[in-house]
Amino acid sequence: MGNLTADEMTGLAGRVAQERDRQAFETLFDFFAPRINAYLRRLGLDSAGAEEICQEVMVTLWHKAAQFDPAKSTLSTWLFRIARNRRIDLARRDKSDAFDQDDPTLLPEGDPSPDSGIDSALREMKVREAMSLLPPEQYDVIRFAFFLGYPHSQIAEETGLPIGTVKSRIRLAFARLKVILEQDPAIDTN
Repeated sequence: MGNLTADEMTGLAGRVAQERDRQAFETLFDFFAPRINAYLRRLGLDSAGAEEICQEVMVTLWHKAAQFDPAKSTLSTWLFRIARNRRIDLARRDKSDAFDQDDPTLLPEGDPSPDSGIDSALREMKVREAMSLLPPEQYDVIRFAFFLGYPHSQIAEETGLPIGTVKSRIRLAFARLKVILEQDPAIDTN
């Protein structure tokens, strides 16, 4: 197969589009398939991947030759652009399916150090002491919200208080706890 001029390629593509001319398609296939395959291999695809995308490009030519517009580009440019875009799509699919097994967010956390366990127990004890200093109405909403996990609406329902009052009491309780805990130098509030 020799070289085809741009005009000859355009004519053959027109025959594929208008007449579904198999001979014109075969001529274009024989000319472009090896070139597109080599192009895709230079982009880093293995032979199977390059062959698959090359086949897709040629099927696109057969089914969508009418979409080729010689006023906008040459047939060669149009087909190589389709090949490049299919290669990009393949790369995106591969990236979304792959994950790094060494990603630190996927590794289990190590055992906590003995010091952190002691710090945590001390902090919990101090918070409980501070909570015991809260007025009963603030202690109750904190207990519902953070120990029982109730949403504000459910706390309002359980206590018979308006939701705004529940939210205010929680805010006041937090402000009071913060003051109490900041006065204790043994507590790290950060």
